[in-house]
Amino acid sequence: MKKNIFWASAMALALVAGSATYGIQAQAQSRADAEKEELYRELEQFLAVYKKVKANYVDEVKDKQLMEGAIQGMLSSLDAHSGFLNRSDFENLQTQIDGEYGGLGLSVTMEDGAVKVIAPTADTPADKAGMKSGDYITHLDGKLIVGGTLDEAVQAMRGEPGTSIKLTVVRPGRDAPFDVTITRAVIELKPVRWKVQDKIGLITITAFSDSTGKDVAEAVRGVQRSLGEKPLGYVVDLRSNPGGILQEAVAVSDVFLDNGEIVSERGRKRGDIQRWFAESMVPGDVTRGAPVIVLVDAGSASASEIVAGALQDHHRGLVMGERSFGKGSVQNVLPLTRDTGLRLTIARYHLPSGRSVQEGGIKPDIPVPQLSDPDYASRVKIRESDLRRHLVNELMTDDKDVEKDTLDDPRFKKTAEELKAEGIEDFQLHYAMETLQRLGDGTMRLAKKKPAAPSGSN
Repeated sequence: MKKNIFWASAMALALVAGSATYGIQAQAQSRADAEKEELYRELEQFLAVYKKVKANYVDEVKDKQLMEGAIQGMLSSLDAHSGFLNRSDFENLQTQIDGEYGGLGLSVTMEDGAVKVIAPTADTPADKAGMKSGDYITHLDGKLIVGGTLDEAVQAMRGEPGTSIKLTVVRPGRDAPFDVTITRAVIELKPVRWKVQDKIGLITITAFSDSTGKDVAEAVRGVQRSLGEKPLGYVVDLRSNPGGILQEAVAVSDVFLDNGEIVSERGRKRGDIQRWFAESMVPGDVTRGAPVIVLVDAGSASASEIVAGALQDHHRGLVMGERSFGKGSVQNVLPLTRDTGLRLTIARYHLPSGRSVQEGGIKPDIPVPQLSDPDYASRVKIRESDLRRHLVNELMTDDKDVEKDTLDDPRFKKTAEELKAEGIEDFQLHYAMETLQRLGDGTMRLAKKKPAAPSGSN
């Protein structure tokens, strides 16, 4: 009898469990059907709009124009860095990675129909003409470009080396627009330059393209060969560097680190985490422990922030300058055809301590204003948090200090005119070199501490 009761109970439990499973499956199927119906309604609405535009717009429009516009609109609704790459965009991207071109040396974006300067590339015609991060370009050779496309503006600014173009510039903080005439030149995208000054190695990195990590390692060796002895230290200049290839940021960080995590990439799923460590590309610290100062500003973004943040978290270098741009996301280029594709945000990256730079950027250990720039005080700094549809940093706390880029420091009271009279053209670099000279022969080492444990958030 007990046996029969047991089997009856087991059968009842099985029926209940089966009923529950069936119920869950039915609910899931119902949700899937509802989502499919919603998708069909949205597609029908899209098709209806498409037909009405084709039939009623004031000018005849081509299907390709409407489709590209629809795709671009879809991607731009996601975040500030996702977008559609047409044939011209693909060519420009390839040029940025490993080519050269005739142009001005400006990195630009589109904001509210206007062309905005992200940063001029160092030692290019645009840089020498005084173009600044945050400038808006409204006219090219007197022709209004507001309301046009970014591709049209870029193509107009490129051209035969030796030819000139007049840019009308609106600079926040200036009372009126002004014109700048710039002569085009061959822009060679050599992202790494180095020199020795006062027994200090100065390494400038303008972008993270193919072989940047290898070139930085060779720059360090070049400094050592040039001096014939260990330098007082290195200044790694990442100012106005908009970023580039993530793996090259890892390789550059690896030049200065013996071991430890450099960066982690975290995708949509909680367990979708990829990590990069030192010694994966370059064995050991190529500088042999020499002091390092990293210079950043509001134009230092993405891969630049990975390098600055990794060295800061490992207490391997002092970060100096201004708060960086604050781009903590990773984009992949996903091909559609041979010459078109999607630039899609696929992950967020986190520094060794687990923190994210998204929105907040890298806060310098020693804030140093660029006093040698006469427009520094009035110039508006554009950062990731100012962009429409920027990703939210879910880990960032309410930190009012994030908005303060400079301190009321008595050391930073001189004017640009006074510094120029003293022969100081780049105050931030001057201050970094002074700091390394105060460290003497390197016996005053930067404290090496183990970074905080990763937060594990996703």
